[in-house]
Amino acid sequence: MTAKSQLELLVKNFQKKRPLRAGSLIITIYGDAIVPRGGNVWLGSLMKLVEPMGISQRLVRTSVYRLVQESWLQTEKVGRCSYYSLTGPGLRRFEQAFQHVYNLGAEEWSGSWCLVYLNQLSPELRQKVREELKWLSFGSMAPGLMEHPRFTRSELIPMLQEWGALEDTIVMQTMPMEQKSPRALRLQVRESWNLEELGGRYRRFLTQFRPLWRELQSEDTLSPAECLILRILLIHEYRKILLRDPLLPDELLPGDWEGRSAKQLCRNLYRQIYVRAEQWLDENLENASGPLPGPGEKFYKRFGGLRDTAIQTDPTTEPEVL
Repeated sequence: MTAKSQLELLVKNFQKKRPLRAGSLIITIYGDAIVPRGGNVWLGSLMKLVEPMGISQRLVRTSVYRLVQESWLQTEKVGRCSYYSLTGPGLRRFEQAFQHVYNLGAEEWSGSWCLVYLNQLSPELRQKVREELKWLSFGSMAPGLMEHPRFTRSELIPMLQEWGALEDTIVMQTMPMEQKSPRALRLQVRESWNLEELGGRYRRFLTQFRPLWRELQSEDTLSPAECLILRILLIHEYRKILLRDPLLPDELLPGDWEGRSAKQLCRNLYRQIYVRAEQWLDENLENASGPLPGPGEKFYKRFGGLRDTAIQTDPTTEPEVL
């Protein structure tokens, strides 16, 4: 199959998903394409962007309305046109959702854990906070006790305050007192997170995008519009996996962890297509003042630097994990 055919297959598979979560895709679009350009966009531009993915104007309107109700987006009317940007809480949640997407490597783990005790919360609020923490990839160490190796207490306190749970939640930051990867800790990690399921998600991501990467190495004739569609689907699928991934330290992961290959594949594809995708965005996105400004310098630091055109070793040559 050609690269164009592979892309068509990706779009068809996306359209078959039920329910078709257009709101989640719109958040991906804001994070990947709109926030680097000021964060505000005309609704008509958004409709034009998602139309090739099979999302109707009606579904876009419904989705942005829900995102406004959920405090992700805010709207501004200028004449008959509506313009949407992230709210303050939406920007905070966006930063949490995207902070690991474009990073090549995690900082060295200190051996510390963030522990959250929920037993003093009312049953209803406990369930809400538990779901929010799971969305942030916290694991469950025991009933009423959540854990994360990279979150810090200072990062979590503002969120607990926003959820109305700060006064009755106990948050602790542990200090490492022994080696960071004893056998007991590895076993605990497997109880707290379903690494088999997470590894399966990474394998499916590789199965989805590796064939297209291979085709692009021999023939790359994708148009700017096609590159943008590919880029949005690539980041959308990768982001959904990262939402479930606590980014455990290497010493607590299997040696053949699929997440490493997925990260490299995502980086390589993104670097190959981003220039043409940006060309489409330059020509088609608008805010109340006219065309959106170009992306800031922070954008070009994604994946270790976009302006460096060197592509690392093709991850498709790595052995498959059975």
